Amino acid sequence: MSVSGLANAQTAETPPVPEAKPDLSQPQTSPARSIENLLDREPEPLFSDTLVPYAPAFSSEAGVSEGLNKGAIYLMAKLTRDSKPLYDGLIWRIYSETTNADGRLQLVATSEGGDAEFRLNPGTYLIHTAYGYAQATNRIVIGKEVMSKMVTLNAGGIKFDASLQDGDSLGSEPVSFDVYGMEFDERGERDLIASNVKPGSIVRLNADTYHVVSRYGDVNAVIRADIQVLPGKLTEATIFHKAADITLKLVNERGGEAIANTTWSVLSPGGDVVVEATGAFPDFVLAAGEYEAVARNNGRTYLHTFEVTPGEDREVEVVTSISELLSRQTSQN
Repeated sequence: MSVSGLANAQTAETPPVPEAKPDLSQPQTSPARSIENLLDREPEPLFSDTLVPYAPAFSSEAGVSEGLNKGAIYLMAKLTRDSKPLYDGLIWRIYSETTNADGRLQLVATSEGGDAEFRLNPGTYLIHTAYGYAQATNRIVIGKEVMSKMVTLNAGGIKFDASLQDGDSLGSEPVSFDVYGMEFDERGERDLIASNVKPGSIVRLNADTYHVVSRYGDVNAVIRADIQVLPGKLTEATIFHKAADITLKLVNERGGEAIANTTWSVLSPGGDVVVEATGAFPDFVLAAGEYEAVARNNGRTYLHTFEVTPGEDREVEVVTSISELLSRQTSQN
């Protein structure tokens, strides 16, 4: 019985004739025949004959005996129908279609790198192919023959970067990216695909549109964007943040030493707490806008309204002296 039109038939009496591995750089000239794809990513054939027969070599009598009782499958993968096969970065997992006692699919074999070869007992298997966060799952029925198959991932990638509006890069700053799917679950949440991605990183993904959340610091400097990944393409995405790094100080007079053991609250114009901290020099990255700093020390409370301008990192002093407060109040009046 033959599953692939170009696979070598193997019977109990005649072992397969060894052949060299296919030259992955050679173009494919014959039409591919698709079989069932669990991810249903039409119209690309995600699982097809490689069009190059491959027979693993058997080096001993034991190997011949094993080969007569098992099927052999040689697997390759590429990003798109027209791209070259991938030579590294792939993770192959072979699962039995039947579940174990825990109700889970049984992992039969794994391989990492580029192409992969597996010898399996006749039966039905699920082949899971991962390239970064790009993945495909295909079903195959294996007998006692030798097959070669190509997985088309239909994938691309995103290279992340972040900067301020004036073009200054934030590559060395505390910036991170989270990648989500576009669909919402029953709780109204998106599926998290990749988290805490750093600037300059490349994330490999299936071709689709993704919701990206970029955070600058740990408070409220957050930018969201929808980014499309095209098959076989690297999308370079730069997120522009409107924020600045602010250091708070409670001082007895302007330019004076910071007072220790101070408890801080930063409030929004509506009075909501944005962030809280304790110490002489609390440091935050805040989104552009107006805030009120509330400093508590030795049973007293001091207030100061300040503005955050994008890209202008600075110290904000809250002064305790009565003369400074009166002078500021007079100036405002």
